Amino acid sequence: MIKMKYFKTLIFAVLIFGTSVLSRADEGMWLIQNLTRDIVSKMEVKGLLIDGKAIYDEDNLSLSDAVVSLDFGCTGSIISNEGLVITNHHCAYGYVHDLSTSDKNYLEDGFWAMERSQEAPLKGAGIYFLKKILDVTDEVNQIISDLDKGGKPHGMRKLYSVIEGRYKKKYGCEVSCDCMWRGEKYYMSLYEVYKDIRLVAAPPVSVAAFGGDEDNWEWPQQKGDFALYRIYTAPDGSPAEYSPDNVPLKPKKVLTISTDGVKKGDFTMIIGYPGITDRYQSSFKVSQSEKLINPITTSIRKERMQIIEKWMNKDPLIRLKYADKYFNLSNFQELKEGEMQCYAKYGVAAIKAEEEKGLNAENLKLLEEKYNAVECLEGQMNYFRETIVRGSDIAQLGYRINSFDRNIKDCESEPFVVADNKELMTAMIKVFEELDVRVEKDLLEYSLQVFFDNVDKKYWGGYLDSVYVKYGGSASAFIDDVWKNSIFSSAERMIAFTQQPHLLCDFTSDPIYKIFNPNKTGAFNQDMNILEGKPSINRLEKEYTQALYEYRAKKGMIQYPDANSTMRLTYGTVGSMEPVDGVIYLERSTTNGILQKENPNNYSFIIKPKMKKLLVNKEWGKWRQEGDYLQVDFLSDNDITGGNSGSPVLNAKGELVGLAFDGNKESLAGNAYFHPTLNKCINVDIRYVLWILDKYAGMDHILSEIGVK
Repeated sequence: MIKMKYFKTLIFAVLIFGTSVLSRADEGMWLIQNLTRDIVSKMEVKGLLIDGKAIYDEDNLSLSDAVVSLDFGCTGSIISNEGLVITNHHCAYGYVHDLSTSDKNYLEDGFWAMERSQEAPLKGAGIYFLKKILDVTDEVNQIISDLDKGGKPHGMRKLYSVIEGRYKKKYGCEVSCDCMWRGEKYYMSLYEVYKDIRLVAAPPVSVAAFGGDEDNWEWPQQKGDFALYRIYTAPDGSPAEYSPDNVPLKPKKVLTISTDGVKKGDFTMIIGYPGITDRYQSSFKVSQSEKLINPITTSIRKERMQIIEKWMNKDPLIRLKYADKYFNLSNFQELKEGEMQCYAKYGVAAIKAEEEKGLNAENLKLLEEKYNAVECLEGQMNYFRETIVRGSDIAQLGYRINSFDRNIKDCESEPFVVADNKELMTAMIKVFEELDVRVEKDLLEYSLQVFFDNVDKKYWGGYLDSVYVKYGGSASAFIDDVWKNSIFSSAERMIAFTQQPHLLCDFTSDPIYKIFNPNKTGAFNQDMNILEGKPSINRLEKEYTQALYEYRAKKGMIQYPDANSTMRLTYGTVGSMEPVDGVIYLERSTTNGILQKENPNNYSFIIKPKMKKLLVNKEWGKWRQEGDYLQVDFLSDNDITGGNSGSPVLNAKGELVGLAFDGNKESLAGNAYFHPTLNKCINVDIRYVLWILDKYAGMDHILSEIGVK
């Protein structure tokens, strides 16, 4: 057995120096425009068969031209000459939810547009094509210098406003300035944005998300996690808002789909838009997340999930209303819980502390003192955020009171009728349409009790102080009274009240308003500033990042900046894993696993009759594979994070073989640390996607369009 202290030192050596007998992954979310010869050479060793210029070329078409950002929340790729985009179902989930009704529940039944006229416009969607990337480091530094000389502030918002304004005016397109290594480099990305996006296909959740939350971050999974969009343009090919006269996009570059499949040891690369990592953070920040912030966040969100799930299981209409909210809540909760566990399991804080021995000890001591000073208040602030800020969506109604009439300064001024403000009334009614007051009552009761039990009274405000005394500290008793008296405890009561003239104080005296208003963050922020002093923790973390960058640069290490929704490439191989002693996970899952997991009494593992028939009868058609099954998902060791969802998984020849959709639970330290042997990326096999389109959905026209026969 390797002692833990030695094990941590070994992993540190693997991460930093790259010398180990273990089969390890190549860490890195590499900037697409900075694929140096050193990086490409490492990819070639892994199996890459194409030139680096075929991946990204500023002057010529390349694979990156077929990869798009979906509002910088997910990634997609172009797979037809008619503007067809493929991404993950969970990226489209919110749109499918919004299109669904009790009569046409596309989440449960799937959405299949059998002709162009059936393709559904997606309100508010945008797809971004990267046109060019420019190094603007010198220009940004000059702006900072000029602002300094003029005695003007230059926070990031101000800085970006100046530099982005220049380039938007110069190029006439969407631009984004992105900071790397907290100021070491600045790059300007130029984008062409399309707004007429339509849903083409989305399988039911029983197929796309088979296994549900129980299988989330687990392996093996058997999810057919994909959806298809189509981009439409004005008749002249230019980006345009939705119009029935628009036509499908004629893209410059389309990915080739491979139906050869993947096997253990095959090269894979993923191009996408990973959202956020913080791998240059200090050991003190990691420790704070592991021991303070994540335990608070995960415990509260888990309880909220249980409350929502209880109601979802009682009523299908509540399930439809809360499906998207529950999905997002669950995904974040499981992520942070896994992150906390992996930080502890791998000793991430200790690994970082070991590397910090090469940095300035005095600066590190100051940073440690700052984190210790704010620990108690940081915990209370997180309880506040998770309860009063995020605890119940009924809060939206309280917040909207502030916008009733900005011109009313005196509570006792002339009465007014809220219903006369049509836009506001529509928004308030929409809030009720999107929630169920029974669910929100339970959520608010739970959140308020947690707030009472964990936040110092100095941050409560006078109203909650009096409530606590009056109801003997019982949030339940208080909320029962609120639901009897508040004008916002039902849609009918709110609508009736707002039809009649009332003073502003009639609204601001409502208990739901008084729970959430006035804003209570001021006292927290004031005390935090006092405890931190100068320089702030944020400032010291910035200096830490820059010092770590310089330390590694002196050692000759090739470095990649933290993910920040810019286009990146990661490479790896398909492979199995050994999560614990005596257990080996194969690199693939198959359709056999779907039948093995079936449980008609568990919503997450229900198989619809049509799918059950296809699986039982093994109706594979032309997609039949050796072993008389279909490969559903596969593991690779690509380095990904949120935002990579839907990213194309490409083989050694640059052909599409799958879509990245998840990580394994052992990879959840990935925000701060990439484990060299346990980090895995979970991908849906493109052949399973094609089989669903063919045998389940009968979308022959789509198969023809993408050139798969």
